[in-house]
Amino acid sequence: MPNKTAKTAAKASGSKATASKVAASKTAAHKPAPKAAAPKAAVKAPAAAAKPVVAAKPVAAAPRVEDKKPLTQRQGFKTHEFVVYPAHGVGQILAIEEQEIAGAKLELFVINFMKDKMTLRVPTAKVANVGMRKLSEPALVKKALETLKGRARVKRTMWSRRAQEYEAKINSGDIVAIAEVVRDLYRSESQPEQSYSERQLYEAALDRLSREIAVVQHVTETEAVKEIESQLAKSPRRGAKAEADAEADGEAEGDEADSDIDGDDAAVADEAA
Repeated sequence: MPNKTAKTAAKASGSKATASKVAASKTAAHKPAPKAAAPKAAVKAPAAAAKPVVAAKPVAAAPRVEDKKPLTQRQGFKTHEFVVYPAHGVGQILAIEEQEIAGAKLELFVINFMKDKMTLRVPTAKVANVGMRKLSEPALVKKALETLKGRARVKRTMWSRRAQEYEAKINSGDIVAIAEVVRDLYRSESQPEQSYSERQLYEAALDRLSREIAVVQHVTETEAVKEIESQLAKSPRRGAKAEADAEADGEAEGDEADSDIDGDDAAVADEAA
């Protein structure tokens, strides 16, 4: 009997030990701790790969520099528009640009005078001071052409003084005043030839007038000159009193009154004197 009890106790203790081993193995098998460490490392890797995206942001800011649009209009004038600059006549605005001069930024009209092969830069804020204007309206052009048909009005003064007045009218930019110079200095084939200085002023006035008429009426300058000459041909015919008028001009140097003269204004005689 004692032996059976000992064997039974030994079996019981052995079964308890086996049960504890099985429980320990089951507990170890169900522990998730070692597997939880791997996902943490996997999450950190994408964070390191996302850093280059932050460094690429300055590239996206570059196009902001090019957002500035070119200037196309200032002071009522637009690019590619024809304008009249008093001292040079008809020109075309090529662009409106900004320049830094003496530390200050200026907006400038870039005006091209094709016939003179010249480019002029005029500050946009100074266009009123220099007298730059738009092309004349067709009604004003018509008035200038009507002026050409009138009688020549010549002041009884020395040629040098009259020449200054003619030049001031040409550089005024006023199309009607320029037409008056063309009318007063015009000489038909039947009249005596002009002096050199008289011819120069006449051609300068004719050039300014024909250029503007050509642009307004969309014709060539040659056609504009023909139209001007046809209007001049309709003016009252000047008589053959050239010599008498020449003597009158020399004697009445201080007289500033306007007078209608039938015949030449004796500019040649004044220059010779």
